[in-house]
Amino acid sequence: MKQIVSKFRNSIEEFWEFLETENFVRPLLVIGIIVVLSSLSLSLVEPDLSLIDSLWWAVVTLTTVGYGDITPTTIAGRFIAFIDMVVGIGVLALITANVASIFVEKKIIEDFGMDSYNFEGHIIICEWNYRSERILNELHLKPETEKTNIVLIADIDKKPINDKHFFFVKGEVNDETLDKANLKKAKTVIILGDDKLDYKQRDAKVILSTLTVESINQDAYTIVEILNEKNIGTCKRANADEIIVSSKISSNLISTAAINHGISKVITDIVTYEYGSQLFKIPVRESEVGHDFIDVFMKMKQDYHCTIIAIEEGATGNTTSNPLPDYKLAADDYLIYIGNRDISLLI
Repeated sequence: MKQIVSKFRNSIEEFWEFLETENFVRPLLVIGIIVVLSSLSLSLVEPDLSLIDSLWWAVVTLTTVGYGDITPTTIAGRFIAFIDMVVGIGVLALITANVASIFVEKKIIEDFGMDSYNFEGHIIICEWNYRSERILNELHLKPETEKTNIVLIADIDKKPINDKHFFFVKGEVNDETLDKANLKKAKTVIILGDDKLDYKQRDAKVILSTLTVESINQDAYTIVEILNEKNIGTCKRANADEIIVSSKISSNLISTAAINHGISKVITDIVTYEYGSQLFKIPVRESEVGHDFIDVFMKMKQDYHCTIIAIEEGATGNTTSNPLPDYKLAADDYLIYIGNRDISLLI
């Protein structure tokens, strides 16, 4: 009971502080005085009106609703109505302007990246470019992340996209902007390269951002994008959880497509949620522990029409593509498969 009373008291104090900060106290006080005085006065000069009826009339008149169910008939009553209407309209206009300014100010603060957020389990994207936009679209297409809040940290003029689950913090990746994005409660951080820089400076900035992120929240899963494969070791020492060498991926895909025509279409199909099959990862079930890979492979294909292409070993974190048929599945292993849906809720 004490906790409820304490919470209620705190809520009242916060509400009062809000009224004072936004200059609502005086206009509301004026309205209260007008309602009380005009209803009391009208009940005295209008012989057929009770205090309750006068109070109702004062509120209706002040808000310019004008039902017309109660109308002053005496000269004194009409004079009171005149004062009530003139003063009331002015005060209500002031309150309306205050309310509008709050919404406008909030919109400006949000669009220009000056706001702070207290989300939990959200995703942070560092840097804005065409890849950022594509990542955002893909995340919002996937059922598991379509309603996940995403916070962008970038040194751009204003919020690039209007989306109810997308938020913006203006500036470079540093302690201040990461604090505004509430990194301490974030689930995933995606650090992309700055396209305005040359490849050496770009990778150096990514590594520095990774060090900053990891120093604040080591529990967040950090995905970094670099250009030079030689910087993989540095990214690992910075404790990046997943490293993507974009230049290597694209060049390898092009060279493979040159030999095996059309293979890029298959890769695009697998990694794009908009159409075709996608990649998924699920833990090995207890009933599958100790079984040969080929047995689980066949069962998954028959029961769920999906194809296991790799095993992530829980003990080492290493990923083995196209495992040997007699590979024994361990309790902490993960299956990586191609399918049309996430089957984790079905098995």
